Amino acid sequence: MEDRRVVVETVDLIRQYKQYDSVVNAVDRVNLRVYEGEFVAIIGASGSGKSTLLHLMAGLDRPNSGKVIIRSREITDMPSDELARFRGNHIGMVFQSHNLIPQFTALENILVPTLMCNKEDVTYEENLKKLVASLGLADRLHHLPSELSGGQMQRVAIARALINLPLVVFADEPTGNLDRENADEVLQLLLETKELLGQTLIMVTHDMEIAKRADRILRMDNGKIISSKTNKRENLE
Repeated sequence: MEDRRVVVETVDLIRQYKQYDSVVNAVDRVNLRVYEGEFVAIIGASGSGKSTLLHLMAGLDRPNSGKVIIRSREITDMPSDELARFRGNHIGMVFQSHNLIPQFTALENILVPTLMCNKEDVTYEENLKKLVASLGLADRLHHLPSELSGGQMQRVAIARALINLPLVVFADEPTGNLDRENADEVLQLLLETKELLGQTLIMVTHDMEIAKRADRILRMDNGKIISSKTNKRENLE
């Protein structure tokens, strides 16, 4: 494991919120390393801090103290404009709600991130072809979100998250609004595209059937990681 490249690292990460007259430690001194190519699932009860941790790692929220380091770049104190560019180039995000722009077609939604950043060494057209084929979206590209099923909208959201070939993909309950069949299908598509494009995947989930397919399961409680379990040890050595 130690020979593998660290993609995401947190150092003494703390995120506090005021709740009435008290302070809640949503994330309480979390130290974590995620390695290249890993699929890490974060589980825990509601309010345990798992989504807050994910959002801190993805640069969607700022900690009170501590560091988030992605491929040797500390993002914690980056100015907002620089952080937005960094996220656009290196981070993909999939939410429980699809967050698609209703007036845009599936294709236009997928291509939105390419308008906000520019990787000179990336051929978006080639990556788009791969994603459309692997996600089965060829006959839905010119449909509006209102014309798509829940599973299809989540596929579009996945394609949007992957179009810029990010180093790491963060997913916050990406199957939470789907039935079992669609949830399994979306997970399989995430894993297939992860392998196809060589990405690291960090996912918050309440679904143990999904968590069991991760390389590592982290369990959170009261803002802390209380256990770490390796599911596929042979893939991590």
